[in-house]
Amino acid sequence: MKILFVCLGNICRSPLAEGILKQKLKEKNLIAEVESAGFESYHINEPPDPRAINQAEKHGIDISKNKCCLFTTEDFDRFDVIYVMDSSNYRDVQYFSRHDEDMEKVKYLLSVIDGKNKAVPDPYYGGESGFENVFDLINEACDKIIDLIKSKKETKIEL
Repeated sequence: MKILFVCLGNICRSPLAEGILKQKLKEKNLIAEVESAGFESYHINEPPDPRAINQAEKHGIDISKNKCCLFTTEDFDRFDVIYVMDSSNYRDVQYFSRHDEDMEKVKYLLSVIDGKNKAVPDPYYGGESGFENVFDLINEACDKIIDLIKSKKETKIEL
């Protein structure tokens, strides 16, 4: 299983999601490839926002070595599922898609919780509480992804 998380700048939400899911996979002794990417080039090869790093560290997760990278059309070939954080990210991914089959891989991250296409709010312009809220939302979604990965071993379930 290869999973990609995407957000606008790849410095807040998507690196948090990558770090959270990698930690959960390790704890559950499950194997999956997990990465993150963004659409804006402002922070290419830079680490995540310090507030995201700090929030992850509060939960024993180190994302400080992540480096911002851009989403590309080739990511449709590299990943089995692509989780977006909001409708803007969805449209950006759609712009890079080549055909309907590419978009079949794209899901809103929070849809794994209740099937609804809700946005993970962008905490960039907010304070610490915004990062705490985002961490909690992503953490809950990643718990559901872990459940899906575990059940996928037994039956064919779409992530």
